[in-house]
Amino acid sequence: MTVRFDGQVAIVTGAGNGLGKSHALALAARGAKVVVNDLGGARDGSGASSAAAQEVVREIEASGGEAIAHGANVARFNEVQDMVQQAMDKWGRVDILINNAGILRDKSFSKMDLSDFQMVMDVHVMGSVNCTKAVWDIMRAQNYGRIVMTTSSSGMYGNFGQTNYGAAKMAVLGFMNTLVLEGAKYDIRINALSPTAGTRMTEDLMPPEVMDMLTPEAVTAGALTLCHKDSPNRFILCAGAGGFASTRLFETAGTFIPAEARTPEAVIENWDKICDQSAQAELASGLGQTEKFLKMAMASTQSA
Repeated sequence: MTVRFDGQVAIVTGAGNGLGKSHALALAARGAKVVVNDLGGARDGSGASSAAAQEVVREIEASGGEAIAHGANVARFNEVQDMVQQAMDKWGRVDILINNAGILRDKSFSKMDLSDFQMVMDVHVMGSVNCTKAVWDIMRAQNYGRIVMTTSSSGMYGNFGQTNYGAAKMAVLGFMNTLVLEGAKYDIRINALSPTAGTRMTEDLMPPEVMDMLTPEAVTAGALTLCHKDSPNRFILCAGAGGFASTRLFETAGTFIPAEARTPEAVIENWDKICDQSAQAELASGLGQTEKFLKMAMASTQSA
């Protein structure tokens, strides 16, 4: 099987450098027409310049591909709408969206200004929401769409000094989980990439020899896997330095405690049953948990 994107249009946010640039170049090399989005700010979100995005477009065109640059700030919906409209005016469709744009404002929570928390949430969460909202009806009308969220181990597992970034990166997974349900009948598939790469976001956090292994290109194969026509759905793919893994969210079968015994002490006494992983399962939606607990309660009533 050869993965190709001929005739498809892709939008990649934060594509002027690092992971986004790598994703955009790889998509174009495999036939996609690409909107190279980049505000061109510093990694903390300050400033703006179109130079980086335009350089990526020149690289794509020099290799025989098609691309346009757009400097939309993903945190501003009107700018995102303009970007999507330009793609529609030029190519008439949008098949792929990779929500990659991001910033860092790391500090321990006690030292962090709430403005720094808000800014990171605005770019990562609302940026993903804005871009997805702007293409959603287009993809529904086409009965086709592929969207990639960018999550992080910092969100799924925590990382000191990154309460804002971690919260944002976990939030996009919650966003993904419900979009999957709402997009299913339109063949809109949504997945998440959890990358570990040496980019300007991490350049002063890692020694040079480690950065040399953590190339953006080592991650991009995973991004393209999540947005081609035969992609999975609701999948979290972790990638870095050539390694690939999946993260899944499971829930234990749990146990039922009758009303007359429903105390904190009883919860503690049943802790081993609550944590028993032998019958854990992946739930298809939040309703699955409600159904499970109601079945426990009804079974208890019937056996009484």
